[in-house]
Amino acid sequence: MGPHPAVAAIRLAVRRVLNDILAEHGRTPGRLTLDERSSSPLVLVACSGGADSMALASALAFEAPRAGLRAGGVTVDHGLQTGSDLRAAEVASRLRELGLDPVEPVAVTVGRDGGPEAAARDARYAALDAAAERHRAAAVLLGHTRDDQAETVLLGLARGSGIRSLSGMAAVSGADGRYRRPFLQLDRQTARKACMVQSLPVWDDPHNTDPAYTRSRLRHEGLPALEKALGKGVVEALARTAQLSRDDADALDAWAGKAVAGVRDDDGRLECAALHDLPPAVRRRVLRRAAIEAGAPAGSLFARHIEEVDRLITGWRGQGAINLPGRVVARRQGGRLVIRQG
Repeated sequence: MGPHPAVAAIRLAVRRVLNDILAEHGRTPGRLTLDERSSSPLVLVACSGGADSMALASALAFEAPRAGLRAGGVTVDHGLQTGSDLRAAEVASRLRELGLDPVEPVAVTVGRDGGPEAAARDARYAALDAAAERHRAAAVLLGHTRDDQAETVLLGLARGSGIRSLSGMAAVSGADGRYRRPFLQLDRQTARKACMVQSLPVWDDPHNTDPAYTRSRLRHEGLPALEKALGKGVVEALARTAQLSRDDADALDAWAGKAVAGVRDDDGRLECAALHDLPPAVRRRVLRRAAIEAGAPAGSLFARHIEEVDRLITGWRGQGAINLPGRVVARRQGGRLVIRQG
């Protein structure tokens, strides 16, 4: 008899991602010999101990040896709760019991920039990046589900951040496609069911039910209210919206990338007249890219910032400089748009 349907679903999702990684490294699926093991690509799973990431870790532990890949794990201790270090050590122990190697618990210090949720996320990804570099990992798997995607789309909608924000999380992201999200087409209940039928211990983070956190309120109040008003299927519809928005955003980004050369003068400065002639969606992408290149943090650069810069092009009345995150300043000078730090 085959595995439970929930277990089969998570394993299939992981298998597809591992096959992609193998193809990128010019390899085909197949068990490793002892001689081949040390040279095979390493795939890490980021595991908090929650149902989503434990289901992912178990599927990786099952599928990686069959694909011919090494599998390890990283758990990040944010230090935000009493006993978090002990919990991280416990999660690391569970990952080792699954057969993952190497396994590393990593402690981080969470700052304050952007609010508690954003600061924790920034610290976590910095730690995962460092771990991937340290272990020379080919990829890091993340356990974000379709439910997480729906929440991300709604948060982007609430911020009014534009189509890129509505596109949610990408299945592949990060430097050189480091981060992979196999579960974006699976719901949270599938992952939890897979843990239950495999008797995998699961830790439920109390922050996930704390109304002090925006995502928690959205999860436990906002989405249920939407489903009550609009009927079932809201999560699936939001996930589809994310994919459609991503396709559109990718196309517009590509257009903007090609348009940049045509709006710069011989000294590389942006020409306001040439920018004015671009479609608004393309022009704003050019401006956003220029701001990021000048040093503005992408995660702190919102649509309202770009709209203010855009008015230097479309609504020029002699207004002063626009201050952007990262101490970047945008100003119009002699028909040119100058964006730089300080």
